[in-house]
Amino acid sequence: MKVYNPDFKNRIIDHLGKQRFMQHIGFTLDVIEPGSTEGWLNFEQIHQQQKGFAHGGLVATLADITAGFAAVTLVPADCSVVTGEIKISYLNPGIGDKLIARGWVLKQGRKMNFCEAEVLASNKGHEKLIAKASATMVTIFPDDNYK
Repeated sequence: MKVYNPDFKNRIIDHLGKQRFMQHIGFTLDVIEPGSTEGWLNFEQIHQQQKGFAHGGLVATLADITAGFAAVTLVPADCSVVTGEIKISYLNPGIGDKLIARGWVLKQGRKMNFCEAEVLASNKGHEKLIAKASATMVTIFPDDNYK
């Protein structure tokens, strides 16, 4: 994979400081590598739906965040990334003390990066896959006109 911005880690770290939604839900992105990211959150009552399962919207959000930031690691510094499409497959109920999300670029392109992500529930260190996602992340160039 080709990295167009060698300072991608600092760019993402700067963006994370402004990412209020991630701060609100308690998600920490702590692995930032070319074409991949990983993060986690302590699983609390606010994240749960019936029977204490992880809320489906939260699981989708974690997959979207990690896939999106994985794409950001590969685009030029003056470009943005938005989700063009995402498909989530829920495999198991999410129950545990921590949720872990991993995202990576499967195929890099100029305008689109095809990504995958997985979300796991961790209970006392034992991880269980609860969802998989595939996403198309669209690169927005500074000269694109969206008015």
